[in-house]
Amino acid sequence: MAEPVAVGEDAWLALVDEASRTAGDLEQRIGVVEQYKRAIAAEPWSNKLWLAYCEWFWSLYTDCQNGDAGWPEEEQQVGQELFSLGVALDVWHEGAQATQYRMNDSHELWNRWMSIELEQLSKAPSREKIERAKNLFFDRLRIPHATWDETSQMLSTFVTKFDEPAWEATMIEATKVGRIAKELYSNRESHELKLRRATDTGDREAIKAEMMAYLAWESNQVLYKPKKGAAASPLILCVALYERALSSTPLGLESSIWEDYIVFLTNHKDDTRESQLPAVLPVIQRATNHCPWSGALWARYILSAEAESLPFSTMEQIKHAATNTRELDRDGMGSVIEFYIAWSGYLKRLTMIAGATDDDIDVAEMGLPTALEDVQEWGKRRHGKEWKGDPLFRIERIFIQHLTQKGAIHEAREYWKRLVQTHADSYEFWQQYYLWEMTVRTPTGPLSYATEVLIQAVGRKTLDWPEKIMEIYLRHCNNYEEVGALLKAMSTVHRLTKVVANRREREAVEAAAAYAQQQPAVQTEALDEDDSTSGASKRKREPGSEDPEGSAQKKAKGVDRDAVRAQHAKRDRENTTILVANLPAEVTQTKVRQYFKEYGHLNNVTLKTEADKQSTTALIEFRTPEEAQSALLRDSKYFGEKQLKVTPGTGLTLYVTNYPPTADDAFLRHLFKDCGEIFSIRWPSLKHNTHRRFCYISFRTAEGAAAATKLDGQFLGGKYKLSAKYSDPANKKDREGAMAEGREIHITGLDPSISEEGLEEVFSKYGKVEKARILTTMTGESKGAAFVAFEKKEGANAALELDKTKLKSRVLTVELSTGKNFKPTATIVKGSSASPVPDGCSLMSPPQAPDAQNNTHAQHAPGRSETANRTITLMNIPDTVNVARVNAIVEPYGELVKVVLRPDHQGAIVEYADAASAGKAALALENHEIVPGRRLRTGGLKDLFAEKDEIRTDRIQVGVGKKPAAGFMQQTSAPIRRPGAGGRGGLGQKRGLGYSAPKPASAADAAQVNGHGPGGAEESKKPKSNADFKAMFVSGGSQ
Repeated sequence: MAEPVAVGEDAWLALVDEASRTAGDLEQRIGVVEQYKRAIAAEPWSNKLWLAYCEWFWSLYTDCQNGDAGWPEEEQQVGQELFSLGVALDVWHEGAQATQYRMNDSHELWNRWMSIELEQLSKAPSREKIERAKNLFFDRLRIPHATWDETSQMLSTFVTKFDEPAWEATMIEATKVGRIAKELYSNRESHELKLRRATDTGDREAIKAEMMAYLAWESNQVLYKPKKGAAASPLILCVALYERALSSTPLGLESSIWEDYIVFLTNHKDDTRESQLPAVLPVIQRATNHCPWSGALWARYILSAEAESLPFSTMEQIKHAATNTRELDRDGMGSVIEFYIAWSGYLKRLTMIAGATDDDIDVAEMGLPTALEDVQEWGKRRHGKEWKGDPLFRIERIFIQHLTQKGAIHEAREYWKRLVQTHADSYEFWQQYYLWEMTVRTPTGPLSYATEVLIQAVGRKTLDWPEKIMEIYLRHCNNYEEVGALLKAMSTVHRLTKVVANRREREAVEAAAAYAQQQPAVQTEALDEDDSTSGASKRKREPGSEDPEGSAQKKAKGVDRDAVRAQHAKRDRENTTILVANLPAEVTQTKVRQYFKEYGHLNNVTLKTEADKQSTTALIEFRTPEEAQSALLRDSKYFGEKQLKVTPGTGLTLYVTNYPPTADDAFLRHLFKDCGEIFSIRWPSLKHNTHRRFCYISFRTAEGAAAATKLDGQFLGGKYKLSAKYSDPANKKDREGAMAEGREIHITGLDPSISEEGLEEVFSKYGKVEKARILTTMTGESKGAAFVAFEKKEGANAALELDKTKLKSRVLTVELSTGKNFKPTATIVKGSSASPVPDGCSLMSPPQAPDAQNNTHAQHAPGRSETANRTITLMNIPDTVNVARVNAIVEPYGELVKVVLRPDHQGAIVEYADAASAGKAALALENHEIVPGRRLRTGGLKDLFAEKDEIRTDRIQVGVGKKPAAGFMQQTSAPIRRPGAGGRGGLGQKRGLGYSAPKPASAADAAQVNGHGPGGAEESKKPKSNADFKAMFVSGGSQ
């Protein structure tokens, strides 16, 4: 009977639990022990498995000590030999060592083990045993873990009981040895907190998202040089986190995470700092057990085994393990081909190594044709007659290279000819065939073979890129052939150019028809997303208005689509973008711009380094479609030593909107993960409108983008109806709603006592009122302004006659609502502020200065210093991050009062309900990476308002004016200005609520008035540092 196989710690736990429950004799109990060993070999860092194994082994030790467990006497005697106390304690020690770097739960096993050790010590204490236990405590305290303080307390209790005279010296030593561990854990505490909260919810996707963010952060720590005096991040912590993610979360079935882990180990396997890192090959073997469908993992397994110089018998076992799995083609033939490429490359290299034997050559001679046959049979078995082989003929090229190296040129040429039957429509095939013929010919040999290849290629009517082949054909004849052959080539190309032009025109018509059929009649493109139906000034968004297909949908206005398309043609990314692959890995934007500048103006360049770090791909947007088309001529040209592949960007970019406000890159990449690889995500600037919520997502392939459009209309979180459509400015949707349709009026000068029902009653005589809404302050008081929406435009126009009329005690101002897209700030209010402000007063607008004696609101409000203690500012926030994402970052640290986003200062103002929460947030968020490459800074209001808005430059800087190459985003900072009283609505100034304090005539006067000597006032105005926030946090906000 085959041994049962499990994947993942939960599956193994279920398997061994079932076996342990049914074990009725010694042999079966030993079988359970062996099964635990196999489980731990499969999941060596699993805390659950180790704890269960140790408890099971300990139960065997205790059960065989006497007859209470009902064991037969003979089994009891054998058990006492097999499961002795020393062996049982060794198992506990092994488990503690294996899981010690799991920060979150390693204490569960360690504490249980130490309780057993201390119990044994108490039975027969000795100085040697006491010192051993003390060293175990010290070793534990050197390792960062969640319950460091509890471990320290356990040590204190232990020393008090067994070595009280040495208590003080021991605890001083414990504090000293644990300093670095506590610092390392403190740096990771926020990630652990987020992960624990996600785990508590049971949401698998939330757990995966938090763990992936944690992994990305942890992986970067080993690359950073620590500040002076700070602890360096050990590699083993990153290894432990990867192992924890792969054994204890759903990420264990994500092949991409296994690849990341393997790459990390490979890059650091020769690092002399660490000797605890696991070997790469066993990790890859475990990866293929978890993800047997991943051709990339199997290929890496073959290549890593080859790099370790394993014998052919072992390599063959790996090959059979891969091909015998039933899941290698789960995601299509891509994984099958990827594995066989690695296998074929290994066979070819067998014949190239120094000292290759006849056996090695025979293995390659037999293995390479067999690999080709296996792939062909596999493809036909899966796809039937539709299977035409690998479109890039990669394995075939390896075989041809093998034949070429051994001198079998004729045999290799015959194989090229056989490939013509299945790959004749591929421009790349003919180019590679031609280059091979040019490579194998002797310096003075004839060119007839190469010329014949090109003649055969240009004569192919269904070739995917005939223009390029014709260009190569002419260049070849011009460089190498006689004049007669050149004239013949020119005539052929002249004739075929017209044929191709007609073909391209026909294809364009067919593509336009297919595109028009796929596109909806109206598309929401490039709208500045605003949840409110009206964009009026000071207007707050209403709940439930996220869905663009709300109840107030109206028919779109008639538009001449052809005219709109013509108007927007020059800025249509669909037609002005190209994708450039195989650029050098270290290439810069400047070099790319210089390389392509002769073809036109480059609007935007997005670079992405490939996972193998060997090359970079660029998405380049030109000003016009003609410029983009001309840039395609760079295809197959060389950039340094790299041969480029340039393709049109048509059909790669989607316009996506109506996703949850907190969505970021990670959310969208996870949302579209099954569609295809995302190349880039472009977010709009919120500098002038913080309510925008859309982005452009560019996929690596058109198939991926097409698959992503199928998610259009999908509900996210049961609330947001996703819009994912091809980017097409010509289909821009006109604004809808009461304001856009002229059915809404704006009223100011309202009496504070009037209600929305009363307002609706007043205006209903002019037409049926759809909705009336009075604007209120955070405390619920009327602001004296309102919006009234009518069902018909005529009602709104008729209601204008109430302008300048008196309603109760006030004279009304009535006008039609007008849109305003300039919304430079955004605010999230969690409830009534702990420091309320007078009506109309906010952090952005200074209030009027009412009589202080009548301002009872201000009289009972907390002082400025108390509010300042509860308020922090975050700086260096990109202007593409919205207020919802900022809120999600700051919310875990305590109860919020309000969050105000200020893109004009690259930051946000965060007010907490208590000072302790503010201090904790300031400490945790300092240097927090909000987006890749951008780290937050914390400070006070003065620090924030000293910052200017974000400036982007996308030009090639040359000459005297050249700026440092710090990326396309540049920050500008201004000196800290210390404004006098009365400006900026009280921000960063010492002033009361709602009025300005008189300004002293001089510094001396100020010192006398305030009762301080020189410098005292300056010290009181000094912004708080991180040390101040830490002290405030420790004191609970009393300072």
